[in-house]
Amino acid sequence: MTLKRLVLFFVLTPIAVLLAVSALFGSWQEPQFQSRLELYQTNIALQAQAWQSEDSSDRNLKAVQEAILGDQPLEGATKQYQEARQSVEANLDKVNHKIAQLRSQSEITPIPPKPLPDVPPTTKTSKQGQQQLQQSLKQLQKLLAELDLRLGILQAQQGQTDTAFKTWSELQQRSDINPEFGETAAVLSGLWSNPPRLLQNSQERIQKNLEGWFRSTALVQLYQLQQRQDALSAVKAAQQESATQAVIKLAVIGTIPTLAALIGLILLILLFAQRLFKGKTSLLAQNADVLWSTPWDGETILQVFIVGFFFMGQIFVPLLLSRLPIPRPAGDVRLQAFYVLVSYLLVASGALLVLYFSLKRFFPLPEFWFRFRFQDNWFLWGLGGYCAALPIVVVVSLINQQLWQGQGGSNPLLQLALESQDGVALGIFFFTAAIAAPFFEEILFRGFLLPSLTRYLPVWGAILTSSLLFAIAHLSLSEILPLTALGIVLGVVYTRSRNLLAPMLLHSLWNSGTLLSLFVLGSN
Repeated sequence: MTLKRLVLFFVLTPIAVLLAVSALFGSWQEPQFQSRLELYQTNIALQAQAWQSEDSSDRNLKAVQEAILGDQPLEGATKQYQEARQSVEANLDKVNHKIAQLRSQSEITPIPPKPLPDVPPTTKTSKQGQQQLQQSLKQLQKLLAELDLRLGILQAQQGQTDTAFKTWSELQQRSDINPEFGETAAVLSGLWSNPPRLLQNSQERIQKNLEGWFRSTALVQLYQLQQRQDALSAVKAAQQESATQAVIKLAVIGTIPTLAALIGLILLILLFAQRLFKGKTSLLAQNADVLWSTPWDGETILQVFIVGFFFMGQIFVPLLLSRLPIPRPAGDVRLQAFYVLVSYLLVASGALLVLYFSLKRFFPLPEFWFRFRFQDNWFLWGLGGYCAALPIVVVVSLINQQLWQGQGGSNPLLQLALESQDGVALGIFFFTAAIAAPFFEEILFRGFLLPSLTRYLPVWGAILTSSLLFAIAHLSLSEILPLTALGIVLGVVYTRSRNLLAPMLLHSLWNSGTLLSLFVLGSN
């Protein structure tokens, strides 16, 4: 065995596997982005339920409102906030447990007199870890206080005033939060008391620590008690305007994907029926058993993914960026978006260069490798695949949510896209997710990995294996099942169409739809 093989198989591959497993288990302790996204949707739904039509021409919006929100939007929102609160409490317990562990380790573990190069002493590492955990602890404590303020308003609006008072009272008794939250809880308790108690700075506290439907609901209660008709009319008018926008937003993010999913469900039924009755002449059977002619072996496959994909993405590019004299994008969302784009382009360029030099000696490649045909029916395969993927991934995601209970981590790009309302930043995010990512990932996972695996596996086995690796490569436990399901659809589309443009279009539509939904939700 050559030195190159020894290093690849017994040094680089074990390191990559250990780091990947470590990252996946690290994501187990992180909250899912889906949980935060659901709260955004809940907040918009609460705004939408306040909408009232005064014009018969608005009947269509009224029908959309009823169809989307159902009969009991407040009950549904309360349940959502209670679940979010339980998740935050569970995360608080975990963070407190980690802090206690780090403190005990720093007290027991002796400091090595001569630490290894580039490895900080144990006490420094422990202190850094404690600082990060303390920051996470403060964020979770703040989030819990915000949830309690809002949950109390939901309970009070449903006539559960005793439960609301208990929620706000427990918040006031906590010493680990900013006093402003306790003062705001006291203001809200006074507004819903019988008889009511109007505290000083009530309006200022409400406007500072509440937003959206919760703010307008509390202000309405305040202005009614103060008998300030002008202020009451103004806040109700603003509430109606926000509610109208919320109904439209929910229609956009709900109707379009629902229609696409319905089309996809019909398409799946037709395709499986055709496969059942027509057998090998059906669309699903097209090229289903046709293998690629693969001139390279598993060593080349491993080299491309370990050196080109993993080490570029997890070690080389992060190390390069850390050594460059460029400002770290702490608060500027445009800088953050640009930093994400540059990082991704460097990883993609490095991986594609490794791919090129690994396959160069096999040129010219056999037929169907990295095939792009613009005159083919790739558009129909990509669009149809997107519609078919929607119901499949939605069902898998629902199962996945029950499995992980709000844990398992998520792609940090989603949070940035949700909270960014800067046009330039959103444009950069869109280019990264909807153009760069589909191009690079489809070349690597569908263009190279899937066909290469057919040297050892049947086509269906190569689709499953490449889809699982595609999901694992995102390094979030909670995303493995949904991304595997999406990867299977991408693999089926590619193997049947034999045209990389088809999965690229599907991938781009998927990421574009996600970004559009995040933009609409974040604009609330």
